[in-house]
Amino acid sequence: MRILLVEDDIRLAEALCEALSDQLYVVDHLKDGESAWNQIQKNTYDLILLDINLPKLDGLSLCKKIRTHGHTLPILMLTARDTSNDKVNALDAGADDYVVKPFDLQELLARIRALLRRGNTSTPPILTWGNLSLDPSTYEVSYTNQPLHLTPKEFSLLELLLRNGRRVLSRSVILDRLWSSENPPEEETVKAHIKSLRMKLKAANAPENLIETVHGLGYRLSQLS
Repeated sequence: MRILLVEDDIRLAEALCEALSDQLYVVDHLKDGESAWNQIQKNTYDLILLDINLPKLDGLSLCKKIRTHGHTLPILMLTARDTSNDKVNALDAGADDYVVKPFDLQELLARIRALLRRGNTSTPPILTWGNLSLDPSTYEVSYTNQPLHLTPKEFSLLELLLRNGRRVLSRSVILDRLWSSENPPEEETVKAHIKSLRMKLKAANAPENLIETVHGLGYRLSQLS
């Protein structure tokens, strides 16, 4: 899952980026509304965390702009404004939720999970492909009930493949979905993670071609028999 954080308080933003990364979210951080709008035109996000008091383009105006251009992704407002009128203005601008600073981190993470579930109501809680099973809520992966011990990036990569099934994902798409836009790695990094993931699947007696390479295009899961 990829989140855009738009927050000009650097200390708060750094803490949030760290906490969200620990939850295996990919986070892009920007400090003003204008830059955020430009980024939204170029990338696909699953959720936006949006401060109201922002330079160049404030959060309410950015939220309205996002909605008037047809974007339906969840938006969670972060703000020090706590009056009923402020909340009404944020919700009327198109926000899905509203959290007042200072906030409890665990509550914020719970609200993020709730919004992401709401935006993916057709997504099953446990992802499966044949004998392969991945639980996004517990970060557990198994093949024929044999646990696989994956790194956070390997887990995110396998989750992405499971969510797309037979759809071919290019290396550039995988980089876009799983790495921050700040200093992204080379495409060879994807190849290295695919290789490592295949080795761990093979060790659990999964078929060698469970993750297929579609030459010149990218990767996908193999056809179920």
